[in-house]
Amino acid sequence: MLIAIPDVLTPEQIAGARQILDAAEWVDGRVTAGHQGARVKDNLQIPATHPAARQVGEMILKALNQNALFMSAALPLHILPPMFNRYTGGQHFGTHVDGSIRQVPGTPHRIRTDLSCTLFFAGPEEYDGGELMIEDTYGAKSVKLPAGHMILYPATSLHHVTPVTRGARLCSFFWLQSMIRDDGRRSLLFDMDVGIQRIATETPDHPGVVQLTGVYHNLLRQWAEM
Repeated sequence: MLIAIPDVLTPEQIAGARQILDAAEWVDGRVTAGHQGARVKDNLQIPATHPAARQVGEMILKALNQNALFMSAALPLHILPPMFNRYTGGQHFGTHVDGSIRQVPGTPHRIRTDLSCTLFFAGPEEYDGGELMIEDTYGAKSVKLPAGHMILYPATSLHHVTPVTRGARLCSFFWLQSMIRDDGRRSLLFDMDVGIQRIATETPDHPGVVQLTGVYHNLLRQWAEM
């Protein structure tokens, strides 16, 4: 399930965040890659413990906590602190799959990476190339969203970032552990939630709203891992 989440951040938030990120220290992105990823990764990142990463990351997490579409689609249990990368001058990231377990920086805690998130800070008109290519059952999907928009996709997916041939691609990337481990079950719950909201909007007094809401929560109760 690939879901584009629009307007996670406002244009004003994007502009302020970019000033902070532009002034931060950038290092070789391979420092956070595993053995497989380091062989195909060519980009720059801000160290996870850098004050700029923490400041902008907290803004992202606060915005996501208030985003109904994200909460419905992800059903998040734990979210890793957002990180930030930049691609320019032909930099790219070859085909890889994200690691299944990641440690929360500065803590002994680890989370399972069920979903990957990429939030765009540069608009598609600012750079050429840099498409996020995500492979799923129906083939590869190309993702290049406006600034402030985010793509949510299964961390089990093979994916890559094509070379950036003009300008700079600036994004935040991070992972989360969902209350629902299985992507198929998570997709069913999301579809049901969307349907319930549609019925409730069009026919608020329809008795099916309460009944379907009960089914949704009983499935969530049965499948959730806490």
